[in-house]
Amino acid sequence: MKKEKKKKVIIAVVVILLVIIAGALVAYFTMNQKNNETEQIANVEENIPEEVVEEEPPAPQINIYKGNDRPIAFMIDNNKNAFPHSSINSTYIAYEIIVEGGESRVMAVFKGVSVDQVGPIRSARHYFLDYALENDAIYAHLGSSPQALRDIESYRVNNVNGINYDSGKARTPTALYWRATNKKAPHNAYTNTNSILQIAKESGYRTTSNKESVLNYVPEEINLEAEDARVANKVRIPYSSSNVTEYQYNPETRRYTRYSKKQKMTDEVTGEDVTTKNIILTFAQNTDLNDGENKGRQNVVTVGELNGYYITNGKAIPIICKKSSRSEQTTYVDANGEEIKVNDGNTWVNICPIDANVTFSE
Repeated sequence: MKKEKKKKVIIAVVVILLVIIAGALVAYFTMNQKNNETEQIANVEENIPEEVVEEEPPAPQINIYKGNDRPIAFMIDNNKNAFPHSSINSTYIAYEIIVEGGESRVMAVFKGVSVDQVGPIRSARHYFLDYALENDAIYAHLGSSPQALRDIESYRVNNVNGINYDSGKARTPTALYWRATNKKAPHNAYTNTNSILQIAKESGYRTTSNKESVLNYVPEEINLEAEDARVANKVRIPYSSSNVTEYQYNPETRRYTRYSKKQKMTDEVTGEDVTTKNIILTFAQNTDLNDGENKGRQNVVTVGELNGYYITNGKAIPIICKKSSRSEQTTYVDANGEEIKVNDGNTWVNICPIDANVTFSE
């Protein structure tokens, strides 16, 4: 009986040990399997390539007008004895407006570029100030009409008058304004952007600006397809019977070549043709000034809603040129009242007599 009982105890102990061993083995193999699965998952995760995030391409940038350099506006002589002009192709915008004697002058505006020679430089006229102000430009000239001198003071225009710096002689390394020897006075005065910046700093003028462009430049190419668009491969703008400005479109370069007084305009520095991407035409009333000097000086209406055209890529559309005050920026709108989009490139603004017989042709 005792032996039997002892035997049962031994068997029970053995069974218990076997159960314990079996449990341990099951736990061991289960743990190993989990570890293997974890390692496999980890290996798989390590081999999963990282998600490639495609970067969006940078937005197209406007090239003709950028940076915070303050513009510089130069009064340029447009008499035929002053031809050719220097560095005119480096402007972002240029304004041509009538002056006395049926002549016109050009205000060439540069921004963020350094040019070694600009000119020939002539005296200020008061209505050009309206466009220097709207561009927040330093205004460089050589002398002034009485009206311009008055308005420079009353509008506190940051200006550089070459009368105070003109050497009257050929250029030297230190000359700020100088005279060319191949042209006759008064059509032979020159300066450059560095000279104007030097004088501006000495005068305490700002040389930086956060003013936005007058024109609504866009990076995509604009082709004028509106119903009121007309072919404008040739543009003829008579300021007077003796002073006619013309533009000829080149479909290969998609630019206009400028002519004045039946001469193709070239750049005196580079020898290249003077060209433009855009033309804005504004019809403005001009009248003789009754200033007692009988020199035929003009007054030009710049404020209000003036009719005009935007011309680019061989087409022209009618526009309205809105300017609320002499110092406010002009807004150019189409027939629907929407601000026009302007191609990224330099622009000539031709402000001509209101009754000028402007023509467009193929």
